[in-house]
Amino acid sequence: MAGKEKDVMDIKILGETDLGGDSPVDAIKRVVVIGAGTMGQGISQLVASKGMEVLLIERTDAQAKKGLKGLEENIDLEIARWTMTESEKRAILGRVQISSKLEDAVYGDLVIEAISENLLAKQQLLEKLDKICDPDTIFITNTSALSITEIASSTERQEKVIGMHFLNPVPKIPLVEIVRGLKTADETYEFIRDFSETLDKTAVEVFEYPGYITTRVIVPMINEAIHILMEGVATAEHIDTAMKLGYNFPKGPLALADQIGLDELMAWMETLFRELGEAKYRPCPLLRKLVRAGHLGKKTGKGFFEYR
Repeated sequence: MAGKEKDVMDIKILGETDLGGDSPVDAIKRVVVIGAGTMGQGISQLVASKGMEVLLIERTDAQAKKGLKGLEENIDLEIARWTMTESEKRAILGRVQISSKLEDAVYGDLVIEAISENLLAKQQLLEKLDKICDPDTIFITNTSALSITEIASSTERQEKVIGMHFLNPVPKIPLVEIVRGLKTADETYEFIRDFSETLDKTAVEVFEYPGYITTRVIVPMINEAIHILMEGVATAEHIDTAMKLGYNFPKGPLALADQIGLDELMAWMETLFRELGEAKYRPCPLLRKLVRAGHLGKKTGKGFFEYR
């Protein structure tokens, strides 16, 4: 163990944080986040902002550094909006370290995977982590629609695998869905519920079913809005304006789709359509067209709207 600790230290010195308190959750000093994309960045920022150390792992050094840079840029946007300060930025970044070695996950008191929405990829990742991490370590999978039971089946700790569906932007949305697989233990659920409270999230308990609550409800609405646009009934701007003003939504369905990522959204729809077989979940042809063109929303600068 000492040799491996030195390897992690080479990335950046990993200090210990005394969170105090008597709750089992207070024993969490370091959280490993795997996947430095949009969700991984948001989860890392959130966890670090609550005083815990974060080790953000990606497949390569370049991807890890890119993820850390993206996290820093997100914080800079918040500073520009006067919702964060430079001192908060320094504190958060001071608690986030990066690595390209999956073996470094052994140092996490809790492991959160936030890779792409692909069942096989998540299963293969957890299978590797199962051999690396302490048998008592809880694995959290951040998925919007996939089966927690299927993901957990690749491990020897199915009772310690649970889903946390964070919504984007992670630091701002006050909700998290805690999704129980068929073999998730009550103790695991209770521990993660307490962890959610530490993150200042309101947790809702969900028993596994395709799409859970939020994804299953929002997908048909967004899909219908895309159909309205494709059929030429109204422009994207007017569709979103109608839903914002007519139903008091903070964001229109097409802008929300751009924020989610059109490729991610299509993956959700395909999972729900495959699992439930209902036409309302079948991706609109216009959505497929935009994804094929690489217009994935805010992350590429163009989706249903254009972004600087």
